[in-house]
Amino acid sequence: MNGINTECFPKTVLVTGATGYIGGRLVPRLLEAGHTVKVLVRSPDKIAGVPWRDSVEVVVSSLDDGNTLRKSLAGVDVFYYLVHSMAAGAGFEAKEKRMAAIAAQAAADAGVHRIVYLGGLHPKDVELSTHMRSREAVGQLFLDSPLDAIVFQAGVVIGSGSASFEMIRHLAETLPLMPAPSWVRNRIEAIAVRDVLYYLVAAASLDGPVNRTFDIGCRQVLTYAGMMQEYAAEAGLPYRVVLALPVPAPKLAGMWVALTTPIPLAMAFPLVQSLQHDAVSGEHDIDQYIPEPDGGLTPYRTAVALALGKERDGQVETTWANAGVASDPLPSDPEWAGHKVYIDERTFHGDVDPDHVWTVIEGIGGRNGWYSLPLAWQVRGWLDKLTGGAGLLRGRRHPHTLAAGEVVDWWRVERIDRGRLLRLRAEMQAPGRAWLELSVDPDGNGSRYRQRAIFFPKGLSGRLYWLAVLPFHSLIFPAMARNITGAAQKLVDAERQAATP
Repeated sequence: MNGINTECFPKTVLVTGATGYIGGRLVPRLLEAGHTVKVLVRSPDKIAGVPWRDSVEVVVSSLDDGNTLRKSLAGVDVFYYLVHSMAAGAGFEAKEKRMAAIAAQAAADAGVHRIVYLGGLHPKDVELSTHMRSREAVGQLFLDSPLDAIVFQAGVVIGSGSASFEMIRHLAETLPLMPAPSWVRNRIEAIAVRDVLYYLVAAASLDGPVNRTFDIGCRQVLTYAGMMQEYAAEAGLPYRVVLALPVPAPKLAGMWVALTTPIPLAMAFPLVQSLQHDAVSGEHDIDQYIPEPDGGLTPYRTAVALALGKERDGQVETTWANAGVASDPLPSDPEWAGHKVYIDERTFHGDVDPDHVWTVIEGIGGRNGWYSLPLAWQVRGWLDKLTGGAGLLRGRRHPHTLAAGEVVDWWRVERIDRGRLLRLRAEMQAPGRAWLELSVDPDGNGSRYRQRAIFFPKGLSGRLYWLAVLPFHSLIFPAMARNITGAAQKLVDAERQAATP
Protein backbone atom coordinates (compact mmCIF):
# COMPACT_ATOMS: atom_id res chain seq x y z
CA MET A 1 0.00 0.00 0.00
CA ASN A 2 1.24 3.47 -0.86
CA GLY A 3 1.48 6.08 1.86
CA ILE A 4 3.36 9.11 3.16
CA ASN A 5 7.10 8.66 2.98
CA THR A 6 8.64 10.94 5.55
CA GLU A 7 12.12 10.29 4.11
CA CYS A 8 11.19 12.29 0.98
CA PHE A 9 11.50 15.70 2.69
CA PRO A 10 12.41 18.27 1.66
CA LYS A 11 11.23 18.74 -1.92
CA THR A 12 11.23 21.57 -4.39
CA VAL A 13 7.72 22.53 -5.44
CA LEU A 14 6.19 25.04 -7.81
CA VAL A 15 2.75 26.48 -7.09
CA THR A 16 0.53 28.12 -9.67
CA GLY A 17 -2.49 30.00 -8.42
CA ALA A 18 -0.59 31.47 -5.45
CA THR A 19 -2.69 34.64 -5.71
CA GLY A 20 -5.86 32.57 -5.42
CA TYR A 21 -7.78 31.30 -2.43
CA ILE A 22 -6.23 27.84 -2.02
CA GLY A 23 -2.79 28.61 -3.44
CA GLY A 24 -2.24 31.62 -1.19
CA ARG A 25 -2.91 29.49 1.87
CA LEU A 26 -0.98 26.46 0.64
CA VAL A 27 2.36 28.22 0.14
CA PRO A 28 3.08 28.98 3.84
CA ARG A 29 2.15 25.41 4.79
CA LEU A 30 4.55 24.00 2.24
CA LEU A 31 7.26 26.24 3.68
CA GLU A 32 6.40 25.07 7.21
CA ALA A 33 6.77 21.47 5.99
CA GLY A 34 10.34 22.24 4.92
CA HIS A 35 9.86 22.42 1.16
CA THR A 36 11.59 24.85 -1.17
CA VAL A 37 8.82 26.79 -2.87
CA LYS A 38 8.57 28.58 -6.19
CA VAL A 39 5.43 30.45 -7.24
CA LEU A 40 4.41 31.38 -10.77
CA VAL A 41 2.29 34.54 -10.96
CA ARG A 42 1.25 36.99 -13.63
CA SER A 43 0.89 39.93 -11.22
CA PRO A 44 3.52 39.89 -8.45
CA ASP A 45 1.89 42.94 -6.85
CA LYS A 46 -0.92 40.66 -5.68
CA ILE A 47 1.42 38.85 -3.29
CA ALA A 48 3.36 41.94 -2.18
CA GLY A 49 1.53 42.03 1.16
CA VAL A 50 1.75 38.35 2.13
CA PRO A 51 4.19 37.42 4.93
CA TRP A 52 5.81 34.60 2.96
CA ARG A 53 6.79 36.76 -0.05
CA ASP A 54 10.51 36.84 0.78
CA SER A 55 10.65 33.08 1.49
CA VAL A 56 9.78 31.94 -2.03
CA GLU A 57 11.19 32.31 -5.53
CA VAL A 58 8.78 34.29 -7.69
CA VAL A 59 8.51 33.55 -11.40
CA VAL A 60 6.55 36.17 -13.34
CA SER A 61 4.92 34.53 -16.33
CA SER A 62 1.72 33.13 -17.80
CA LEU A 63 0.76 29.50 -18.18
CA ASP A 64 0.51 30.16 -21.92
CA ASP A 65 4.30 30.61 -21.99
CA GLY A 66 5.56 27.03 -22.18
CA ASN A 67 9.23 27.98 -22.45
CA THR A 68 9.27 30.06 -19.25
CA LEU A 69 7.22 27.43 -17.45
CA ARG A 70 9.63 24.69 -18.52
CA LYS A 71 12.61 26.67 -17.22
CA SER A 72 10.87 27.44 -13.92
CA LEU A 73 10.07 23.74 -13.45
CA ALA A 74 13.72 22.71 -13.74
CA GLY A 75 14.66 20.86 -10.54
CA VAL A 76 11.05 20.82 -9.31
CA ASP A 77 9.75 17.60 -7.73
CA VAL A 78 6.06 18.45 -7.31
CA PHE A 79 3.99 20.83 -9.46
CA TYR A 80 0.81 22.22 -7.86
CA TYR A 81 -1.62 23.26 -10.59
CA LEU A 82 -4.22 25.35 -8.76
CA VAL A 83 -5.62 27.58 -11.47
CA HIS A 84 -9.15 27.54 -12.80
CA SER A 85 -10.79 30.56 -14.37
CA MET A 86 -14.34 31.47 -13.38
CA ALA A 87 -14.80 33.33 -16.66
CA ALA A 88 -17.20 31.99 -19.24
CA GLY A 89 -17.86 32.46 -22.94
CA ALA A 90 -17.05 30.76 -26.18
CA GLY A 91 -13.87 28.71 -26.11
CA PHE A 92 -13.61 28.65 -22.32
CA GLU A 93 -13.22 24.87 -22.02
CA ALA A 94 -10.78 24.68 -24.91
CA LYS A 95 -8.61 27.41 -23.38
CA GLU A 96 -8.54 25.71 -19.97
CA LYS A 97 -7.58 22.39 -21.54
CA ARG A 98 -4.92 24.00 -23.73
CA MET A 99 -3.23 25.69 -20.76
CA ALA A 100 -3.28 22.43 -18.81
CA ALA A 101 -1.74 20.60 -21.77
CA ILE A 102 1.06 23.18 -22.00
CA ALA A 103 1.68 22.80 -18.26
CA ALA A 104 1.71 19.00 -18.39
CA GLN A 105 4.14 18.95 -21.33
CA ALA A 106 6.45 21.53 -19.71
CA ALA A 107 6.46 19.52 -16.48
CA ALA A 108 7.22 16.28 -18.33
CA ASP A 109 10.04 17.91 -20.29
CA ALA A 110 11.51 19.33 -17.05
CA GLY A 111 11.47 15.93 -15.32
CA VAL A 112 8.88 16.83 -12.67
CA HIS A 113 7.92 13.78 -10.62
CA ARG A 114 4.29 14.61 -9.81
CA ILE A 115 1.52 17.08 -10.57
CA VAL A 116 -1.18 17.81 -7.97
CA TYR A 117 -4.53 19.26 -9.00
CA LEU A 118 -7.67 20.25 -7.08
CA GLY A 119 -10.90 19.60 -8.95
CA GLY A 120 -14.57 19.48 -8.01
CA LEU A 121 -16.62 16.77 -6.35
CA HIS A 122 -19.40 15.57 -8.65
CA PRO A 123 -21.51 12.49 -9.42
CA LYS A 124 -20.61 10.24 -12.33
CA ASP A 125 -22.59 9.77 -15.54
CA VAL A 126 -24.50 13.07 -15.37
CA GLU A 127 -24.35 16.16 -17.57
CA LEU A 128 -22.08 18.58 -15.70
CA SER A 129 -22.00 22.35 -15.86
CA THR A 130 -19.46 24.02 -18.13
CA HIS A 131 -17.06 24.80 -15.29
CA MET A 132 -17.38 21.44 -13.57
CA ARG A 133 -16.94 19.67 -16.89
CA SER A 134 -13.83 21.74 -17.57
CA ARG A 135 -12.32 20.88 -14.19
CA GLU A 136 -12.97 17.17 -14.77
CA ALA A 137 -11.34 17.39 -18.21
CA VAL A 138 -8.24 19.10 -16.84
CA GLY A 139 -7.89 16.49 -14.12
CA GLN A 140 -8.22 13.68 -16.67
CA LEU A 141 -5.61 15.32 -18.92
CA PHE A 142 -3.10 15.22 -16.06
CA LEU A 143 -3.95 11.58 -15.32
CA ASP A 144 -3.38 10.70 -19.00
CA SER A 145 -0.06 12.58 -19.16
CA PRO A 146 3.39 10.94 -18.67
CA LEU A 147 3.50 12.43 -15.14
CA ASP A 148 2.29 10.81 -11.95
CA ALA A 149 -0.80 12.82 -11.00
CA ILE A 150 -2.93 13.21 -7.88
CA VAL A 151 -6.31 14.79 -8.55
CA PHE A 152 -8.28 15.73 -5.43
CA GLN A 153 -12.01 16.28 -5.86
CA ALA A 154 -13.57 18.54 -3.22
CA GLY A 155 -17.02 20.05 -2.78
CA VAL A 156 -17.82 23.31 -1.01
CA VAL A 157 -14.68 24.58 0.74
CA ILE A 158 -15.46 26.26 4.07
CA GLY A 159 -13.26 29.23 4.94
CA SER A 160 -13.44 32.99 4.79
CA GLY A 161 -12.61 34.00 1.24
CA SER A 162 -13.79 30.80 -0.41
CA ALA A 163 -16.33 31.84 -3.06
CA SER A 164 -18.61 28.91 -2.18
CA PHE A 165 -18.53 29.74 1.52
CA GLU A 166 -19.02 33.47 0.91
CA MET A 167 -22.20 32.69 -1.00
CA ILE A 168 -23.50 30.72 1.99
CA ARG A 169 -22.43 33.47 4.39
CA HIS A 170 -24.01 36.40 2.56
CA LEU A 171 -27.24 34.61 1.66
CA ALA A 172 -27.75 33.34 5.22
CA GLU A 173 -26.95 36.71 6.81
CA THR A 174 -29.06 38.78 4.42
CA LEU A 175 -32.21 36.72 3.90
CA PRO A 176 -34.25 35.36 6.85
CA LEU A 177 -36.81 33.98 4.36
CA MET A 178 -35.37 32.65 1.13
CA PRO A 179 -37.32 31.37 -1.88
CA ALA A 180 -34.78 29.18 -3.67
CA PRO A 181 -34.50 26.81 -6.65
CA SER A 182 -34.90 23.08 -6.22
CA TRP A 183 -31.14 22.48 -6.02
CA VAL A 184 -31.08 23.73 -2.41
CA ARG A 185 -32.31 20.20 -1.58
CA ASN A 186 -29.22 18.65 -3.18
CA ARG A 187 -26.85 16.74 -0.90
CA ILE A 188 -23.50 18.44 -0.27
CA GLU A 189 -20.38 17.22 1.50
CA ALA A 190 -18.31 20.25 2.45
CA ILE A 191 -14.70 20.35 3.60
CA ALA A 192 -12.80 22.80 5.80
CA VAL A 193 -10.03 24.70 4.04
CA ARG A 194 -7.56 23.46 6.67
CA ASP A 195 -8.30 19.87 5.64
CA VAL A 196 -7.91 20.66 1.94
CA LEU A 197 -4.50 22.17 2.70
CA TYR A 198 -3.58 19.16 4.83
CA TYR A 199 -4.21 16.77 1.92
CA LEU A 200 -2.43 19.01 -0.59
CA VAL A 201 0.70 19.23 1.55
CA ALA A 202 0.66 15.48 2.24
CA ALA A 203 0.43 14.75 -1.49
CA ALA A 204 4.04 15.90 -1.93
CA SER A 205 5.26 13.05 0.29
CA LEU A 206 3.26 10.12 -1.06
CA ASP A 207 5.23 7.19 -2.40
CA GLY A 208 4.46 6.83 -6.06
CA PRO A 209 3.30 6.26 -8.57
CA VAL A 210 -0.28 7.06 -7.53
CA ASN A 211 -1.97 8.57 -10.62
CA ARG A 212 -5.61 8.66 -9.59
CA THR A 213 -8.43 10.82 -8.26
CA PHE A 214 -9.39 11.04 -4.59
CA ASP A 215 -12.73 12.30 -3.27
CA ILE A 216 -12.19 14.39 -0.13
CA GLY A 217 -14.76 15.81 2.28
CA CYS A 218 -15.74 16.06 5.93
CA ARG A 219 -17.84 12.82 5.81
CA GLN A 220 -20.91 14.83 6.90
CA VAL A 221 -23.65 15.27 4.29
CA LEU A 222 -26.13 18.16 4.40
CA THR A 223 -28.49 19.73 1.91
CA TYR A 224 -27.48 23.15 0.64
CA ALA A 225 -30.43 24.60 2.57
CA GLY A 226 -29.19 22.77 5.66
CA MET A 227 -25.75 24.31 5.22
CA MET A 228 -27.25 27.81 5.25
CA GLN A 229 -29.36 26.98 8.30
CA GLU A 230 -26.39 25.51 10.15
CA TYR A 231 -24.37 28.61 9.26
CA ALA A 232 -27.12 30.83 10.70
CA ALA A 233 -27.17 28.81 13.91
CA GLU A 234 -23.39 29.06 14.31
CA ALA A 235 -23.45 32.79 13.53
CA GLY A 236 -26.13 33.42 16.15
CA LEU A 237 -28.79 34.33 13.59
CA PRO A 238 -32.47 33.37 13.80
CA TYR A 239 -33.56 30.21 12.01
CA ARG A 240 -33.47 30.70 8.23
CA VAL A 241 -36.52 29.50 6.29
CA VAL A 242 -35.54 28.20 2.86
CA LEU A 243 -38.42 27.51 0.48
CA ALA A 244 -37.37 25.11 -2.27
CA LEU A 245 -39.31 25.90 -5.45
CA PRO A 246 -39.89 23.09 -7.98
CA VAL A 247 -37.60 24.65 -10.63
CA PRO A 248 -33.78 24.55 -10.98
CA ALA A 249 -33.49 28.06 -12.58
CA PRO A 250 -29.66 28.25 -12.53
CA LYS A 251 -29.46 31.51 -14.53
CA LEU A 252 -32.13 33.25 -12.49
CA ALA A 253 -30.52 31.97 -9.26
CA GLY A 254 -27.14 33.26 -10.41
CA MET A 255 -28.59 36.72 -10.98
CA TRP A 256 -30.30 36.58 -7.56
CA VAL A 257 -27.02 35.67 -5.84
CA ALA A 258 -25.25 38.53 -7.59
CA LEU A 259 -27.97 40.99 -6.51
CA THR A 260 -28.13 39.91 -2.86
CA THR A 261 -24.43 39.28 -2.19
CA PRO A 262 -21.17 41.10 -3.09
CA ILE A 263 -20.12 38.16 -5.32
CA PRO A 264 -19.72 39.35 -8.94
CA LEU A 265 -22.26 38.14 -11.51
CA ALA A 266 -19.52 36.47 -13.59
CA MET A 267 -18.65 34.29 -10.59
CA ALA A 268 -22.19 33.78 -9.28
CA PHE A 269 -23.29 31.96 -12.46
CA PRO A 270 -20.67 29.17 -12.38
CA LEU A 271 -21.04 28.80 -8.60
CA VAL A 272 -24.77 28.23 -8.91
CA GLN A 273 -24.35 25.93 -11.92
CA SER A 274 -21.96 23.72 -9.94
CA LEU A 275 -24.72 23.11 -7.39
CA GLN A 276 -27.14 21.49 -9.85
CA HIS A 277 -26.11 18.00 -8.67
CA ASP A 278 -25.26 16.25 -5.42
CA ALA A 279 -21.62 16.66 -4.35
CA VAL A 280 -20.86 13.71 -2.08
CA SER A 281 -17.75 11.51 -1.89
CA GLY A 282 -18.15 8.27 -3.81
CA GLU A 283 -15.15 6.66 -2.10
CA HIS A 284 -12.84 7.21 0.88
CA ASP A 285 -9.73 5.62 -0.59
CA ILE A 286 -7.65 8.59 0.54
CA ASP A 287 -7.60 6.99 4.01
CA GLN A 288 -5.40 4.20 2.63
CA TYR A 289 -2.78 6.73 1.49
CA ILE A 290 -3.00 9.70 3.88
CA PRO A 291 -4.20 9.34 7.48
CA GLU A 292 -6.78 11.80 8.73
CA PRO A 293 -5.34 14.95 10.34
CA ASP A 294 -4.74 14.97 14.10
CA GLY A 295 -8.12 15.24 15.77
CA GLY A 296 -9.92 13.97 12.68
CA LEU A 297 -11.58 15.81 9.82
CA THR A 298 -13.22 19.11 10.70
CA PRO A 299 -17.03 18.94 11.09
CA TYR A 300 -19.06 21.48 9.14
CA ARG A 301 -20.14 23.58 12.14
CA THR A 302 -16.56 23.71 13.43
CA ALA A 303 -15.34 24.80 10.01
CA VAL A 304 -17.95 27.58 10.00
CA ALA A 305 -16.86 28.67 13.49
CA LEU A 306 -13.27 28.87 12.28
CA ALA A 307 -14.30 30.86 9.22
CA LEU A 308 -16.20 33.28 11.47
CA GLY A 309 -13.13 33.77 13.63
CA LYS A 310 -14.77 32.22 16.70
CA GLU A 311 -12.04 29.64 17.37
CA ARG A 312 -8.33 30.34 17.42
CA ASP A 313 -6.51 27.69 19.45
CA GLY A 314 -9.40 27.61 21.92
CA GLN A 315 -9.76 31.38 22.13
CA VAL A 316 -12.41 33.68 20.76
CA GLU A 317 -11.30 36.51 18.50
CA THR A 318 -12.96 39.85 19.23
CA THR A 319 -11.05 42.21 16.97
CA TRP A 320 -11.87 42.94 13.35
CA ALA A 321 -8.19 43.49 12.58
CA ASN A 322 -6.87 39.91 12.92
CA ALA A 323 -6.02 37.80 9.88
CA GLY A 324 -3.54 35.20 8.74
CA VAL A 325 -4.84 31.73 9.64
CA ALA A 326 -6.22 29.28 7.09
CA SER A 327 -9.83 30.38 7.46
CA ASP A 328 -9.19 34.15 7.38
CA PRO A 329 -8.96 36.55 4.45
CA LEU A 330 -5.55 37.23 2.89
CA PRO A 331 -4.36 40.41 1.12
CA SER A 332 -4.72 38.55 -2.19
CA ASP A 333 -8.38 37.62 -1.56
CA PRO A 334 -11.10 39.48 -3.48
CA GLU A 335 -12.76 42.52 -1.90
CA TRP A 336 -16.02 40.66 -1.32
CA ALA A 337 -14.33 38.00 0.84
CA GLY A 338 -14.85 37.92 4.58
CA HIS A 339 -17.40 39.59 6.77
CA LYS A 340 -19.77 42.17 5.36
CA VAL A 341 -18.31 45.38 6.73
CA TYR A 342 -19.42 49.00 6.59
CA ILE A 343 -16.85 51.73 7.12
CA ASP A 344 -17.27 55.47 7.60
CA GLU A 345 -13.83 57.07 7.27
CA ARG A 346 -12.90 60.72 7.77
CA THR A 347 -9.55 62.47 7.66
CA PHE A 348 -8.63 66.00 8.66
CA HIS A 349 -5.34 67.78 8.03
CA GLY A 350 -4.38 70.53 10.45
CA ASP A 351 -1.48 72.73 11.52
CA VAL A 352 -1.55 71.36 15.06
CA ASP A 353 1.24 68.99 16.07
CA PRO A 354 0.29 65.31 16.61
CA ASP A 355 0.98 65.39 20.37
CA HIS A 356 -1.80 67.90 21.02
CA VAL A 357 -4.25 66.04 18.78
CA TRP A 358 -3.43 62.85 20.69
CA THR A 359 -4.16 64.57 24.00
CA VAL A 360 -7.70 65.26 22.77
CA ILE A 361 -8.11 61.72 21.39
CA GLU A 362 -7.05 60.04 24.65
CA GLY A 363 -9.36 62.30 26.62
CA ILE A 364 -12.46 61.56 24.54
CA GLY A 365 -15.77 60.55 26.16
CA GLY A 366 -16.98 60.89 29.73
CA ARG A 367 -17.25 64.55 30.78
CA ASN A 368 -15.18 65.60 27.79
CA GLY A 369 -17.87 64.36 25.40
CA TRP A 370 -17.61 63.28 21.76
CA TYR A 371 -17.01 66.63 20.07
CA SER A 372 -20.14 66.66 17.92
CA LEU A 373 -23.88 67.17 18.46
CA PRO A 374 -24.06 66.26 22.17
CA LEU A 375 -27.84 65.85 22.04
CA ALA A 376 -27.59 63.18 19.31
CA TRP A 377 -25.10 61.20 21.41
CA GLN A 378 -27.32 61.54 24.48
CA VAL A 379 -30.42 60.33 22.60
CA ARG A 380 -28.52 57.29 21.34
CA GLY A 381 -27.31 56.67 24.88
CA TRP A 382 -30.85 56.83 26.28
CA LEU A 383 -32.09 54.41 23.62
CA ASP A 384 -29.25 52.04 24.42
CA LYS A 385 -30.07 52.19 28.14
CA LEU A 386 -33.77 51.53 27.51
CA THR A 387 -32.91 48.40 25.49
CA GLY A 388 -30.64 46.98 28.20
CA GLY A 389 -27.34 48.45 27.06
CA ALA A 390 -24.68 50.42 28.91
CA GLY A 391 -25.67 53.86 27.65
CA LEU A 392 -23.41 56.85 28.20
CA LEU A 393 -23.52 56.78 32.00
CA ARG A 394 -20.44 54.63 32.61
CA GLY A 395 -18.07 57.48 31.84
CA ARG A 396 -14.36 56.73 32.13
CA ARG A 397 -11.85 55.98 34.88
CA HIS A 398 -9.54 58.95 34.35
CA PRO A 399 -10.30 62.20 32.49
CA HIS A 400 -7.04 62.27 30.52
CA THR A 401 -5.45 58.80 30.22
CA LEU A 402 -6.67 55.40 29.02
CA ALA A 403 -5.46 51.79 29.13
CA ALA A 404 -6.46 48.70 27.17
CA GLY A 405 -9.61 47.09 28.57
CA GLU A 406 -10.95 50.26 30.20
CA VAL A 407 -14.48 51.56 29.70
CA VAL A 408 -15.31 54.78 27.85
CA ASP A 409 -19.11 55.30 28.02
CA TRP A 410 -20.58 52.48 25.88
CA TRP A 411 -17.17 51.66 24.41
CA ARG A 412 -14.25 49.58 25.67
CA VAL A 413 -10.61 50.24 24.80
CA GLU A 414 -9.54 47.36 22.59
CA ARG A 415 -6.16 48.77 21.63
CA ILE A 416 -4.13 51.86 22.42
CA ASP A 417 -0.82 52.79 20.82
CA ARG A 418 -0.16 55.86 22.91
CA GLY A 419 0.53 58.92 20.81
CA ARG A 420 -0.84 57.34 17.63
CA LEU A 421 -3.93 55.09 17.74
CA LEU A 422 -6.99 54.42 19.89
CA ARG A 423 -9.41 51.62 18.98
CA LEU A 424 -12.71 51.37 20.85
CA ARG A 425 -15.06 48.38 20.67
CA ALA A 426 -18.76 49.13 21.08
CA GLU A 427 -20.73 47.52 23.91
CA MET A 428 -24.02 49.18 23.00
CA GLN A 429 -27.12 47.28 21.86
CA ALA A 430 -26.97 46.92 18.07
CA PRO A 431 -27.58 44.20 15.45
CA GLY A 432 -23.88 43.73 14.80
CA ARG A 433 -20.41 44.56 16.10
CA ALA A 434 -18.92 48.04 15.92
CA TRP A 435 -15.58 49.76 16.47
CA LEU A 436 -14.42 53.37 16.47
CA GLU A 437 -10.79 53.98 15.57
CA LEU A 438 -9.07 57.35 16.07
CA SER A 439 -5.49 57.94 15.00
CA VAL A 440 -3.04 60.76 14.30
CA ASP A 441 0.19 60.89 12.30
CA PRO A 442 2.68 63.65 11.50
CA ASP A 443 1.94 65.55 8.29
CA GLY A 444 4.65 68.03 7.44
CA ASN A 445 4.60 70.68 10.13
CA GLY A 446 1.14 69.61 11.24
CA SER A 447 -0.82 66.40 11.60
CA ARG A 448 -3.26 64.12 9.83
CA TYR A 449 -6.18 62.96 11.95
CA ARG A 450 -8.05 59.84 10.81
CA GLN A 451 -11.31 58.52 12.14
CA ARG A 452 -12.98 55.25 11.18
CA ALA A 453 -16.30 53.78 12.26
CA ILE A 454 -16.40 50.04 11.45
CA PHE A 455 -19.57 47.95 11.61
CA PHE A 456 -20.09 44.21 11.07
CA PRO A 457 -23.86 43.80 10.53
CA LYS A 458 -25.65 40.76 11.88
CA GLY A 459 -28.24 39.58 9.43
CA LEU A 460 -30.68 41.75 7.53
CA SER A 461 -31.47 43.83 10.61
CA GLY A 462 -27.81 44.85 10.83
CA ARG A 463 -27.79 46.08 7.26
CA LEU A 464 -31.02 48.02 7.77
CA TYR A 465 -29.62 49.49 10.99
CA TRP A 466 -26.57 50.84 9.17
CA LEU A 467 -28.77 52.42 6.50
CA ALA A 468 -30.94 53.99 9.22
CA VAL A 469 -28.01 55.63 11.02
CA LEU A 470 -26.23 56.86 7.88
CA PRO A 471 -27.96 60.29 7.95
CA PHE A 472 -26.81 60.79 11.56
CA HIS A 473 -23.28 59.67 10.70
CA SER A 474 -23.15 62.27 7.92
CA LEU A 475 -23.77 64.94 10.56
CA ILE A 476 -21.86 63.56 13.54
CA PHE A 477 -18.62 62.21 12.09
CA PRO A 478 -17.47 65.14 9.89
CA ALA A 479 -18.10 67.54 12.79
CA MET A 480 -16.27 65.19 15.16
CA ALA A 481 -13.15 65.17 12.95
CA ARG A 482 -13.13 68.97 12.67
CA ASN A 483 -13.82 69.59 16.34
CA ILE A 484 -11.16 67.23 17.66
CA THR A 485 -8.55 69.04 15.61
CA GLY A 486 -10.06 72.35 16.71
CA ALA A 487 -9.85 71.31 20.36
CA ALA A 488 -6.19 70.48 19.84
CA GLN A 489 -5.61 73.97 18.47
CA LYS A 490 -7.28 75.45 21.57
CA LEU A 491 -4.83 73.48 23.73
CA VAL A 492 -1.95 75.02 21.81
CA ASP A 493 -3.44 78.52 22.17
CA ALA A 494 -3.98 78.01 25.90
CA GLU A 495 -0.38 76.89 26.40
CA ARG A 496 0.90 79.89 24.49
CA GLN A 497 -1.26 82.24 26.51
CA ALA A 498 -0.11 80.66 29.77
CA ALA A 499 3.51 81.05 28.69
CA THR A 500 3.05 84.75 27.87
CA PRO A 501 4.28 86.99 30.74
